[in-house]
Amino acid sequence: MSDDIYANLTQLGGATRIPASPEEAELERVPNPQADVSYNVRFTAPEFTSLCPMTGQPDFAHLVIDYVPGDWLIESKSLKLFLTSFRNHGAFHEDCTISIARRLAEFLGPRWLRIGGYWYPRGGIPIDVFWQTGSCPQDVWVPDQGVPPYRGRG
Repeated sequence: MSDDIYANLTQLGGATRIPASPEEAELERVPNPQADVSYNVRFTAPEFTSLCPMTGQPDFAHLVIDYVPGDWLIESKSLKLFLTSFRNHGAFHEDCTISIARRLAEFLGPRWLRIGGYWYPRGGIPIDVFWQTGSCPQDVWVPDQGVPPYRGRG
């Protein structure tokens, strides 16, 4: 494998500032050197934060993103910066979760992508948001996302 596939990356290996908004965040990708193989890639962000658009109060979520790459892989530092850009972004849980998934799906063109947004309770109600691009390829092992349903004080 040649290092040439990494030549266009601008954020990896140096200091980068946190984007002020998700729209400003720049995702980066590299060619998938194993594009002939179907496999699952999982990113887990257990400390995702955004803001309530009405109150400005912080909202917290545990995000799990699974995707079966096609021709492209997401560069993980750019993904981390993209997710961090939501820190000062006001949007409802559903909008944040689906916006992340749609942007990744449009940018990468994966064979399959799903997201689980497990939001911590606000006002006593947890909100979980799930989305996927279609059916998962049959020849790919995708484990359970491993996030238990919210049980409160049980």
